[in-house]
Amino acid sequence: MYDPMLFRDRPRSAQIVIGGVVPAIAGAVAGILVGASTGAYWAYAAIVAVATVIGGFEHQDGWGGADRGLVGGAIYGTALLIAHAVAGTHAKVSLGSFPPFLAVVTAIIGMFLAAAGGRIARLQRERHAAAAE
Repeated sequence: MYDPMLFRDRPRSAQIVIGGVVPAIAGAVAGILVGASTGAYWAYAAIVAVATVIGGFEHQDGWGGADRGLVGGAIYGTALLIAHAVAGTHAKVSLGSFPPFLAVVTAIIGMFLAAAGGRIARLQRERHAAAAE
């Protein structure tokens, strides 16, 4: 059974890196890919989505995962927009009619993905505890 250290039990510095720096870097890479290749962007987005669900495993339940996913998704979306603006390329993927709204959308998607991971982890822990009894 996969039993990661809970996010709340990590040192503050690790929480900042995992919860803030990693989503910012991931968003910056996505921001560059938006102007480079549609296929590469969507493949990378799928990998980030899976990683977000797995990141939710570091929480006791879906609610804790949702909080982290909301913040991480907002950071990801903001970094994506900033990196894309700095790169100065034409977006090959639609950023919507009001691109700043993308940060809200990625925050909501991140919230749901991390909440799913937190919920899956809780179910695994409950099944493991029941099997141990």
